[in-house]
Amino acid sequence: MKLAILFSGGKDSTYALFKAMKEGHEIKYLITIFSERQDSWMFHYPCIELTKLQAKSLGIKQIIKKTKGEKEKELKDLKDVLISVKNEIDGVVTGALYSDYQKTRIEKICKELGLKCLSPLWHSDLEKMLKEEVVLGFEIIISGVAAEGLDRSLLGKKIDLSLIEKLKELNKKFGINIGAEGGEFETLVLDCPLFKKKIKILQSDSAWDNKTNSGYLKIKDTALVEK
Repeated sequence: MKLAILFSGGKDSTYALFKAMKEGHEIKYLITIFSERQDSWMFHYPCIELTKLQAKSLGIKQIIKKTKGEKEKELKDLKDVLISVKNEIDGVVTGALYSDYQKTRIEKICKELGLKCLSPLWHSDLEKMLKEEVVLGFEIIISGVAAEGLDRSLLGKKIDLSLIEKLKELNKKFGINIGAEGGEFETLVLDCPLFKKKIKILQSDSAWDNKTNSGYLKIKDTALVEK
């Protein structure tokens, strides 16, 4: 099928892209929603501008749509994008894992537009999935944190097998979802088997709020480099 994917540049949407392409689907568009709000109910916020580099590395056309990020209203912005390409695609791919809130709303829009909705990661074993990504060569860093037990030192950390074990320990102690399905942390993919070049971070900083014990990575300079 010819598909568009809702692409945030994080681990879930990138792995869903990987799965869809391995199944033989043609990905015509990366659809990325730039939210003005950090606390959007639907869309990713930290490092979202880096999706432009990811799209370039993937060689797939990207459609960017800005939204104010207001609950429910932001869905209209997504629907408007899908309306503009619905005659060129058969369906939409999502990186949904366990969030019924996101999945059901996207499915509703797709149904209204006569499009199929594919969620290849739905109800995956989260630990197994993270380990698969590491073994396959996904270079994933933590771009945002917002949960008890997580701190500023995790920003920019690469997710490897040892960090997965740490997340499992935090799950036991604080109840943190190791797949970040509760919004505990956000991620950014710097490299994966689909990328022609990988992203190198040249300069970065972080924004941190001590009151909420949350923050995100601020990437100031990057480059696409040979793998």
